[in-house]
Amino acid sequence: MKKPGSIWLLLLCLFLLDSARGQVIILKGKVERKDLHTYIERSFSLPDSVKRISVVFSYNGKDQRTTIDIGLMDPVRFRGWSGGARNSFTISAEDATPGYLPGALPAGKWTLLLGVPNIREGVVSEYEARITIETRPVITEFSSMPIRAAEGWYRGDLHMHTGNSDGKCASQLGNQVGCPVFRIVETATAGGLDFISVTDHNTVVQAEALRELQPAFDKILLVPGREITTFYGHANVFGPADFIDFRMDAPTHAAAKGWMNAVNNSGGLLSINHPGLPSGEECMGCGWQIENIPDGVVAAVEVVNGSTMKYSIEGPVQGWVFWHKMLNSGQHVTAIGGSDDHRSEAIGKPTTVVYMKELSVQGLIDGIRSGRVFIDLEGNRDRFLDLSVTGKEVYMGGTVKIGRTDTVGLTPYVKGLSGGRIEFIIDGRPDAALTRELRSDDEKIPVKWVPGGGRHSVYVKARDKDGKLVLVGNPVYLE
Repeated sequence: MKKPGSIWLLLLCLFLLDSARGQVIILKGKVERKDLHTYIERSFSLPDSVKRISVVFSYNGKDQRTTIDIGLMDPVRFRGWSGGARNSFTISAEDATPGYLPGALPAGKWTLLLGVPNIREGVVSEYEARITIETRPVITEFSSMPIRAAEGWYRGDLHMHTGNSDGKCASQLGNQVGCPVFRIVETATAGGLDFISVTDHNTVVQAEALRELQPAFDKILLVPGREITTFYGHANVFGPADFIDFRMDAPTHAAAKGWMNAVNNSGGLLSINHPGLPSGEECMGCGWQIENIPDGVVAAVEVVNGSTMKYSIEGPVQGWVFWHKMLNSGQHVTAIGGSDDHRSEAIGKPTTVVYMKELSVQGLIDGIRSGRVFIDLEGNRDRFLDLSVTGKEVYMGGTVKIGRTDTVGLTPYVKGLSGGRIEFIIDGRPDAALTRELRSDDEKIPVKWVPGGGRHSVYVKARDKDGKLVLVGNPVYLE
């Protein structure tokens, strides 16, 4: 039953704060022995159009065995109970902490439920509930802390599908069934990946499963994603987990800017998928047809798509032509890869390798935007590629100013490809004069080049001893 408010000794502080993610409501109070085996209802109000609420609950007196359980009700129904098992939870329309129901967040009176299963005589325990209210889409982290706080190179796959769209895998009897999310995560973990994004078509139902799985798979970052699938092109979205209206009726930026702006306004990242594929009955809208997109809207391009590598790695079905066109127009767009796995069989082929400040969703987005990224087509952890401007702290994705007569020093760093070679791709074309042989498995090869002024993009491809393309870097930009 509810404890009458008149017999409570509350230290009440209820106020709204501006924060980076929205508003914060703080509820404070205290419990003592007479509150034992009672339930306390603490109410707060939600405005219209709330996207997510997150609660962090803390209290003192645990060393004296005080226990306070927590749960939540919305204006209509019970939304969940975690008892004393958790000190925080989150709820949105698409996902929720285990023990809580996702779904619409109606405006009105919500109630934080507090149960007091134990408190000793003479003990007074103070509690605080910090409730964050998000009223606009933001990127979603399924872990409250980075999976790894260390700066460095992290390997992952940015394109795959589960049974929430058209991903299949074998059942116990060998039948092809919709593949559950946990099977995908297990496969990626067994492959030694550091991160994956599950990108089912237009839906974000997979976010609920990923939130549940992330605590158990605490060595791999699970990234909210989806493949925006339209009649005129496909694009991956990384970061936000809430619904984005993908509907459009013409192959124009005017028709697409609603969903494109929603991604960027949330802090998420937009990447064009397999732009070189044809569109038609075999693959609805697979090739990219949307033109005249302003600079800065698209952050990345899937230059290598794993599902089409069996046909060609460097041919027109991949994204090379489209990416080079964007680079030559002056845009700084990061090349990435994705397996586009639909069978839980080829995850990590290709692998996208990103230099991040930390292994988190924000770290991944920032890392891709920075451009210090390379694609490992075969997913070989012994291979590595980087490119720097000699004598400067400028790496892939960075920009260096040049004079018309300046000589630029470029230093590729390659591992695991003794007997292979590197090629420099300048403004989308290979420069044969800069090709270099690789004589060891750990090699830095400085070269000098005179650009002759103007604006240029320079990146490196690395081939094995048989001439097969195995690593692709991102550009250094010269202006």
